Amino acid sequence: MDSSDHILERTTRIPRPLAEVFPFFADARNLARITPPSMGFQITSAQPLEMRRNLMIEYRLRILGIPLRWSSLISEWSPPHRFIDEQVTGPYARWTHLHEFIAEGDTTVMRDEVRYRLPFGLLGNLALPFVKMQLRHIFDYRESAIRCLFSTPPAPR
Repeated sequence: MDSSDHILERTTRIPRPLAEVFPFFADARNLARITPPSMGFQITSAQPLEMRRNLMIEYRLRILGIPLRWSSLISEWSPPHRFIDEQVTGPYARWTHLHEFIAEGDTTVMRDEVRYRLPFGLLGNLALPFVKMQLRHIFDYRESAIRCLFSTPPAPR
């Protein structure tokens, strides 16, 4: 980790078993369901996508109304416990997002760790307070959406 890297960590307890939770996050199409609508998130890669190591996923989104393209590489794929996506092209100088899933009985603990670096060195770090606020908003929305999506009791088997 470089001294200009920043870390965002988030832990979410999901009241569902790992066998139900992981497949939701393994489907890239669900990312739009847990991203704030104001970001206009869209996957532009050909569908369907089969999640695996070295998969490249192309997105379009808006930040402050500015349209951006983002490419992510799935650099690690270890179902059902973890995967890592890394920005290849996009707004950050570095973005590495670890998604980790831990079974605790019928509950899943989901841990996110994002290591990111802003572009433009020290000049880019002037935007750090705004970026942290924006990321907090995105991950707050994500947590709320996940809680809502997984709040309905599972269908009987």
